[in-house]
Amino acid sequence: MLTLLSMFYYICLRRRSRSGTRGEALTSRRAMESGQRATLPISVEVEQYAKEVLDFSSHYGSENSMSYTMWNLAGMPNVYPSSGDFTQTAVFRAYGVWWEQCASAPLPFRRTPKAFHSQDYIELAFEEPVYPTAVEVLETYHPGAIVQIMACSLNPFSQNPPTDVRWEVLWAEEPTKVLTPQARQFSPSIKQLSFPTNLIRVEVNSSLLKYYTELDAVVLRGQKERPILSRYRMPRIDICDLRDRNGYFDKLPYELIQLIVSHLTLPDLCRLTQTCKLLSQHCCDPLQYIQLSLQPYWARLSDTSLSHLQGRCTLLQRLNLSWTGNRGALTLTGFSSFMKACGGSLVGLELSCCHFLSEPCLEVISQTCPGLQELNLSSCDRLHPQAFTHISKLTRLRRLVLYRTRIEQTAMLRILTFCIELRHLNLGSCVMIEDYDVVASMLAVRCRSLRSLDLWRCRSLSERGLAELAAGCRLLEELDLGWCSTLQSSSGCFQHLARNLQCLRKLFLTANRTVCDSDIEELAANCPALQHLDILGTRMVSSSSLRKLLQACPKLLLLDVSFCAQVDARIVQELCGLFPNVAIKKSFTQ
Repeated sequence: MLTLLSMFYYICLRRRSRSGTRGEALTSRRAMESGQRATLPISVEVEQYAKEVLDFSSHYGSENSMSYTMWNLAGMPNVYPSSGDFTQTAVFRAYGVWWEQCASAPLPFRRTPKAFHSQDYIELAFEEPVYPTAVEVLETYHPGAIVQIMACSLNPFSQNPPTDVRWEVLWAEEPTKVLTPQARQFSPSIKQLSFPTNLIRVEVNSSLLKYYTELDAVVLRGQKERPILSRYRMPRIDICDLRDRNGYFDKLPYELIQLIVSHLTLPDLCRLTQTCKLLSQHCCDPLQYIQLSLQPYWARLSDTSLSHLQGRCTLLQRLNLSWTGNRGALTLTGFSSFMKACGGSLVGLELSCCHFLSEPCLEVISQTCPGLQELNLSSCDRLHPQAFTHISKLTRLRRLVLYRTRIEQTAMLRILTFCIELRHLNLGSCVMIEDYDVVASMLAVRCRSLRSLDLWRCRSLSERGLAELAAGCRLLEELDLGWCSTLQSSSGCFQHLARNLQCLRKLFLTANRTVCDSDIEELAANCPALQHLDILGTRMVSSSSLRKLLQACPKLLLLDVSFCAQVDARIVQELCGLFPNVAIKKSFTQ
């Protein structure tokens, strides 16, 4: 009897305890909902500018200066709230749709999700990890390019980085077209995070912009203490949606089901594999993986991901791994295993900003991809110069992008010796090449079928090298000589260029102040197919020669005359009225 009474007394105490706890919880919840915050700990909001620029995909500036480079995003603003074109800002390499229309542009990949808009990115480290309450980007010229802001769980200054690096989207939206080029403070509404961060990634899409977007600074606001997260509501599932809806789907022809499945994104394809044997068979068919773009999923891709896809990609022809594998997500073992199993049929390989790459990785590519025709190593600036010698074994290459890499002259000459089928070559901002005249001479002898050549900021090219290039590569349609300051119009090099390269569609003579009226008139007389011309910064071109050019080149789409001293805003407005189909650019500074 005593035992029973003791048990009863114990149960009453438990119930009272539970009731009290629940009551306290309800009281605390009501206090929060009624705005009584006095009982909650107050966390001070921290405001900080970026301490360091960790990584980026491209920039307009030079590797050896600060003008127009991404490094300008570190620290406090230099320009804001002023508007205009300033060298102290961060500027990406491209804008608009001009680059996508060029012959050198790669073909788009199938299955790219419609929600993936990013073309460029920059990663910024801040001093203190915080729970973000706001991210502010100070845009000083042609705003509207930002499409995604992300946060990382990794502290880049930590001596013991975690094995599991997690990225979360704070905000994402489609590209927008802002009507005014004026400066603005962009601060979208962001989601709450369950972890503190001091590593922010900003992704942009400049395709809708009329000119280069310029960024001045990034501000991270946040709290050191974890805020109370909003309650998550479980989605309600209607039982009616779980009914069997097969509807004779399995009776459809195999080819028709394959066509239907081909419209799915890669994650949906993987999920559908788990539904039934029929759909698993279709979703694992190697014909569904002729093209594979993993760039949209860079934040989640790992060795395990490649291993999971390896058995399905035996017929793979085009692979995009751009932006993937950084901070240990991909290893030499995982990459090599995938390439050995799936690289035999590869024709195109995109590896832009893949910092996991090493010399053994390029050696594996050269051994396993004998038929490779396109290779993009853009901004792989941590690859050792010796690694590039392995590219010379890929003798069927037609498109090679080495923008912002550390390739040296010896490796480049070796590549040109064996890869004589090159059609498109990008050597923009390759500062380790000492003498571009030697490279131009080799191109003229070995690569006579060259269609496009990017020599952006190649400062050692002289009139002699350009003359040999024009004489040997007569089929050139695109030539970028922007910021090649060693070229002087007085030598007649640009006139000689126009007479020899009559197939030219795109010519960039950016920041060459010696370009004059006679050069423009030679282009008008010899290059009727010209579509894109950039003569930004010249002081010796008048409106009369520009009128001749516009009349002689009916296909012209883009003409950049920014900072051309003799072409003022009134003349540009007049020319725009006379030639409405041409986008005439005139930048300004306030």
